[in-house]
Amino acid sequence: MRIVIAGGHGQIALRLERLLAARGDEAAGIIRKPEQADDLRELGAEPVVLDLESASVEEVAEVLKGADAAVFAAGAGPGSGVGRKETVDRAAAVLFADAAVRAGVRRFVIVSSMGADAEHQGDEVFDVYLRAKGEADAYVRSLDALDWTILRPGQLTDEPGTGLVRLEARTGRGPIPRDDVAAVLAELVDTPGTAGLTLELISGSVPASVAVRSVAGN
Repeated sequence: MRIVIAGGHGQIALRLERLLAARGDEAAGIIRKPEQADDLRELGAEPVVLDLESASVEEVAEVLKGADAAVFAAGAGPGSGVGRKETVDRAAAVLFADAAVRAGVRRFVIVSSMGADAEHQGDEVFDVYLRAKGEADAYVRSLDALDWTILRPGQLTDEPGTGLVRLEARTGRGPIPRDDVAAVLAELVDTPGTAGLTLELISGSVPASVAVRSVAGN
């Protein structure tokens, strides 16, 4: 498979690229800074320099052309302000989804956030973040041309992954290592039976591959 990942130098994306390359898939990571390219190459991924905050739908669609799946794993990051929650967490996700439609890439996985809600109230940065992520999710759900899956991890940690997760429509809050988020994403991209599902993810007791097959009904 060829899988194009938005936010290709993010902490989850780098882990995902390593996993995909190791299993023989072709991973391409969209990055903003040329100096990040070597980090992707070292993992076996193809770096694509493109700024999703200023790119056109046509430019992103060109990158997605011929891909088997698209993963939106970009984020403004914890140190960013209100403005970039809008331009990255919402607008870039919408752009990436529109580009996938234009390029004919049906399989689309978006990394959201537990608590994301387009109707979330409040003006603090985290409130704006949850609202932006919720609006992006709602937009992706509205696109019949995509076989989408929305993944909402709990509290992200840098603890070593265990490979054991809880993946359900509702899990309740809890931590999840970024390693395990990447492992679940790697399973989701080639499990089309999860299309149309919004899933929460925290640490648990079920191997990632089994958890994904379970929610897919296999």
